Amino acid sequence: MPRIAVDRLTRLVGGILVAAGVPSEKASLTAEALVASNLRGVDSHGVQLLTWYVDQLLAGEMNPHAEGRVVSENGSCLQFDGQNGIGQCVADTCCKHAIRLAREHGLGMVSARESNHFGAAAWWAMKMRDAGQIGVVMCNASPIVPPWQGKRGRLGTNPICMALPGPWLLDMATTTVAAGKIFKAKINGQPEIPPGWAFNSEGEPTTRTEEAYKGLLMPLGGYKGSGLAMMVEILCGVLSGGAMADEVGAIRVRGKKVRTSQMFLAIDIARFMPVDEFTARMEHLVDVIKGTPAAPGYNEVLVAGDPEWRIEAERLAKGIPIEDGNWETLCKTAERVGLERPVE
Repeated sequence: MPRIAVDRLTRLVGGILVAAGVPSEKASLTAEALVASNLRGVDSHGVQLLTWYVDQLLAGEMNPHAEGRVVSENGSCLQFDGQNGIGQCVADTCCKHAIRLAREHGLGMVSARESNHFGAAAWWAMKMRDAGQIGVVMCNASPIVPPWQGKRGRLGTNPICMALPGPWLLDMATTTVAAGKIFKAKINGQPEIPPGWAFNSEGEPTTRTEEAYKGLLMPLGGYKGSGLAMMVEILCGVLSGGAMADEVGAIRVRGKKVRTSQMFLAIDIARFMPVDEFTARMEHLVDVIKGTPAAPGYNEVLVAGDPEWRIEAERLAKGIPIEDGNWETLCKTAERVGLERPVE
């Protein structure tokens, strides 16, 4: 398993995107966002996604030149049309609008439609965090999740993310696991996945990777996860005027645009208290939670964000490990767009 330095991996991904027809600035932004996910240990939303993005680009199903447009702006609310642009570029523009609106009004909410896969939601929520705001990001996704008691995909993994100044960052799918974990198992030849992750194509629980790859994902906590996914669908697909449920495409399937919708909410902390005071209060809250005695079988209590920050520190020092299957896919993608095969 090769370990690749962050800068080198970012240049490689950016170069592949440029060779696939993406303008340099947009390619750099997208590459930075993807590699940042690998850096945090969220490999399911990192460079593994690149081959599907390139598939979309080469098939003409995503517009690498689209800038998007503001459909309407009313007070703290803005509606944005991504015009089928690269998801990371749409999200970057929407985050900037949300931050601006929050500074002007205390809250800023942007509802985006006609976008594409934007990688990990955390990257965008952290943009608002770095502006001294609370960032909340949601996104609808490919309909590979059946509603509770159903056996056909109608909802997506529909992630919910919240980032803020202080030692806490939540980024979770409304399924037991993100779809990318199933894809990663498939790409790397892992024959089995843990129970509770997926159904086969008939809505029956399975631990076989091949069946899960062609099947459906399990909602988190049964009917509760299904309800959370619907909430995300409403705030993203319904409110934006964009594609909903089975109208949304999939990055793995050609012949249909993805058309995903996203929501970006920024909350200006300074309207409530100084940001330093808020951060100190968050640090105290986290200390209280982490000070809880560990249950049998555990050494400590963790909070959202802890595992990723620890992995990030390790990978910054030692490089990002890329599993053999993912590395081979990345090399083949480079060759597809006319680049030389990368050397480990």
